[in-house]
Amino acid sequence: MSYRTCTCGALRVTHLNSQPTLCGWVNSRRDHGGVIFVDLRDSDGITQIVFHPETNSELAELAHTLRSEDVIQVTGRVACRLSGTENPKLATGEIEVVVTSLNILNRSEVLPFPLDSEVSNEDLRLSYRYLDLRSPMMTRNLRIRHRLQRAIRTYMDQQGFMEVETPILSKSTPEGAREFLVPSRTYPGNFYALAQSPQQYKQLLMAGGVEKYFQIARCFRDEDPRADRLIELTQLDVEASFFKSEDIFILIEGLISRIFQETLEINVPSRFPCLTYREAMERFGSDKPDTRFGMELIQVEDIFQSTDFKVFRTALDHGGCIKALNAKGFAHITTGQIEELTQLARRHHAKGLAFIKVENGEWKSPIVKFFTPAEKEALAARLNIEEGDLILFGADKWAVVCEVLGRIRLRVAELLKLVTDATRLDFLWVVDFPLLSFLEEEGKWGAVHHPFTRPKAEDLPLLKEGKFDEIRAEAYDLVLNGVEIGGGSIRIHEQKLQAQIFEVLGIKPEKQQLLFGHLLDAFRFGTPPHGGIALGVDRLMMLLCGTANIRDVIAFPKSSRGQDLLFLSPSEVEARQLHELSIQLTPKS
Repeated sequence: MSYRTCTCGALRVTHLNSQPTLCGWVNSRRDHGGVIFVDLRDSDGITQIVFHPETNSELAELAHTLRSEDVIQVTGRVACRLSGTENPKLATGEIEVVVTSLNILNRSEVLPFPLDSEVSNEDLRLSYRYLDLRSPMMTRNLRIRHRLQRAIRTYMDQQGFMEVETPILSKSTPEGAREFLVPSRTYPGNFYALAQSPQQYKQLLMAGGVEKYFQIARCFRDEDPRADRLIELTQLDVEASFFKSEDIFILIEGLISRIFQETLEINVPSRFPCLTYREAMERFGSDKPDTRFGMELIQVEDIFQSTDFKVFRTALDHGGCIKALNAKGFAHITTGQIEELTQLARRHHAKGLAFIKVENGEWKSPIVKFFTPAEKEALAARLNIEEGDLILFGADKWAVVCEVLGRIRLRVAELLKLVTDATRLDFLWVVDFPLLSFLEEEGKWGAVHHPFTRPKAEDLPLLKEGKFDEIRAEAYDLVLNGVEIGGGSIRIHEQKLQAQIFEVLGIKPEKQQLLFGHLLDAFRFGTPPHGGIALGVDRLMMLLCGTANIRDVIAFPKSSRGQDLLFLSPSEVEARQLHELSIQLTPKS
């Protein structure tokens, strides 16, 4: 015989006088003049159950002993709630179950924290994650995650894509992030690497004629955790042969529409706008701009071509730029907030932060005395400066100015609460990224995305000319409300071009064959043109669930310090295990 005949979220007025058996946790218990009401909860919902002492005093006495999170089984009769006591917030809010039998399956001790309120101590939540998973927030989030992954698989199957699993134990190759290494017992002194992504495998699948591949893949990167990044991550990995960028865009826009419809019943636009990397940086100071509010960066260096203000003069003389943004209505900014913004600018390599407050018809700032009347007039016109405005400046190298003002733009938007519609969804494609960037500390060129990204066809001559900083990539990122939720590119599929890019990255032919020989060899045998994208499932989940903490959307996440507080890992292992792996630890200093 089954434990239950239905779930706690199933009963309605149509079930009146039926006699179900329910199982679940005691969500709460209330004693109203001897009559005991219990909210019984399972993963499907809540049903109110009632114990009447006048009907069965022994049963009521046992019910008096129930505590939160006790696991019980009850049988009873479905009845209507008394008029005026209905609960419209519950699907079962019109009925209750009058209990005729009670079986206590397991008692619960007092919980280390309440499940129905926000717990600020995240370490405590993660140490008892199996309890935290019972909370309404985590129950909801896991249900949304299930719907998300179901929508992905259904949609991709309908588009003719085949789900293929790729290895987690792979080879250590330089692709950007630091890798986790796994020692081999069978081959002493040799190591596997946990896959950062299935990048090379999916390109080999294209060489293998799979044509349309996807996978909800587990990936591992030995990086410092952040609020929106963990060392373990899940991504939707997609690759297709004979696809161009526009084909990828159409595919993913359709997928995103399906995801939001099936998880939150929200309709999103059928096509997303597109910005080039250069335009995104120029206007918003970010390659993942939040376009839900304005306050764009404005170029003003032409206004100050003859300036005597030392900060602006130095920037211009060294080939830099000057930009400004108008935080309208923020002249009331406090000294503490100005200092906060200044420190933010310095953390991103600015020397300081120049500003002007417009109050009582006066421009208040120590820098105004260096401006000519013509410069002030031109600045006022370009920035639409009005009473109550706060003008913030950046003057330095282009990249520094964009980065600094972009960060300040976001912080000012928080202080001014410029995003007023919590339901607004601004999707955006960012395209034409630089292919390469020069790594000053290492003294060499590095790939902006990864070394398999294809240069734009019209920029291929620049590769031969050595103008590496001018080459654009066939790369694209998908941004939602200022969060990068996906990135991809059209890939290199020719051996000669791939070897040439490796050479620019400082990987000599012998090393190329050692690290990437499998891929270069595959390109010799008719690998088709192909491209793809990876969507961050965890980041997308954050946005779907309305949380800023990525750990809120993962069942068993690591802490902000990269620890598993439930299993207490990483942990030491026995000397025997290390000996089998031919590993000897150096003494702790």
